[in-house]
Amino acid sequence: MAYTGHVSPGGPAAVRDLPDLTITKLSVGPADNNAYLLRCVRTGTQVLIDAAAEPSRILSLVGAGGLATVVTTHRHADHWQALAPVVVATGAQAVAHRLDAAALPVPVSAVEDGSAVPVGDCALEVIHLVGHTPGSIALLYRDPAGPPHLFTGDSLFPGGVGNTFGSAANFRSLLHDVETKLFDRLPDETWFYPGHGDDSTLGRERPSLPEWRARGW
Repeated sequence: MAYTGHVSPGGPAAVRDLPDLTITKLSVGPADNNAYLLRCVRTGTQVLIDAAAEPSRILSLVGAGGLATVVTTHRHADHWQALAPVVVATGAQAVAHRLDAAALPVPVSAVEDGSAVPVGDCALEVIHLVGHTPGSIALLYRDPAGPPHLFTGDSLFPGGVGNTFGSAANFRSLLHDVETKLFDRLPDETWFYPGHGDDSTLGRERPSLPEWRARGW
């Protein structure tokens, strides 16, 4: 089946095969969080983005291939409920931005804006986006054979930036970072994978930036 980016809680994972990287998207409950398993085609190395919940389903997805790293996109608890059991079961290294690391239930290797997270022979660039939380990050994979792929956590969704909980300052910060670090740097065909719900592209969302700025959320 063609990859659409749509998954449902309790339903099957969606798999996207790129030349050098396989992306598997799984929805886990109870908050319909997305967990993403990335596997380097050449080495078999696997990295998980957001061990959100349902550790048994995540570990089944990981399978016998093992897990090198779990990246947590931000400190909110719905994105790390399965982190401790997944790390214990696999021995994976836990990674998060230093400003959100203290909230996580396991020791964390801290990353900064511009850091690289290896996935075998592939790499993810860390992009720090301040506003949803102080240490929220996105992860960018530049596919040498196609458009970029961007994992945005809860900082960018189809239809708007992430929740800034009524803080005008946090909204301005998040919108600024999303505009300057994502929309201004990356092409329209960049496909992004959010922390909840369906995927989108920057080109699909770009015309709505003035509307998001005007409405203030």
